[in-house]
Amino acid sequence: MTLRLGVNIDHVATVRNARGTDYPDPVRAALIAAEAGADGITAHLREDRRHITDADIERLSAELPIPLNLEMAATEEMLAIALRHRPHAACIVPEKREERTTEGGVDAAGLHNRLAPLVRELAAAQIRVSLFIEPAPAQIEAAIRLGAPVVELHTGRYAELTGDAQAAELRRLGDAAALAAKSGIEVHAGHGLTVANVAPIAAIPQVLELNIGHALIADALFVGLGEAVRAMRAAMDAARG
Repeated sequence: MTLRLGVNIDHVATVRNARGTDYPDPVRAALIAAEAGADGITAHLREDRRHITDADIERLSAELPIPLNLEMAATEEMLAIALRHRPHAACIVPEKREERTTEGGVDAAGLHNRLAPLVRELAAAQIRVSLFIEPAPAQIEAAIRLGAPVVELHTGRYAELTGDAQAAELRRLGDAAALAAKSGIEVHAGHGLTVANVAPIAAIPQVLELNIGHALIADALFVGLGEAVRAMRAAMDAARG
């Protein structure tokens, strides 16, 4: 199956917010990414609104020609926002104010009672629910118990490691993807992926979607966002082929 690419536009908003201006516009970035071949747009509305804002989500919901994946913490505030805008998908992620970026997956096993009502309400609103988790059997099993139709495997450790340690982490990701798919869960992956390291992840046959942001925005500084998306798309397709 064709591997989908979700483009995360958070860090376009980071640049905008650094100067308190109304540019660069993350919605414009989303439209460029869509034209360049992105299959979806991902945006993380953090509780502290450090990059994406409520107004961005409102505009993305109204203007995007491709699906919106809303990354959100497991809070009542974010649930209410998701239910109001009805994005195509909502990915539940862990969130800490002091972190620079998302550090690891949500503990689906330990937070079952908090996550269960969110998963039910999002699903009832016909929003595709995914859980951003570590590639561990206990987390896959927890996602099954929660009734989540999708998991997104955290690839951050893979991206940071080298040599034998990276190879071991890649095997762990492949095993987790196989277990989830065997259990009827759709598998996505993301975090820390670049054109240079994406191929082994893209080659995992059970993975159907990659969500990539920081590397694409970084590459866009030099080649433009459209070209960065096309290069990532080409690297993914080559690995899949």
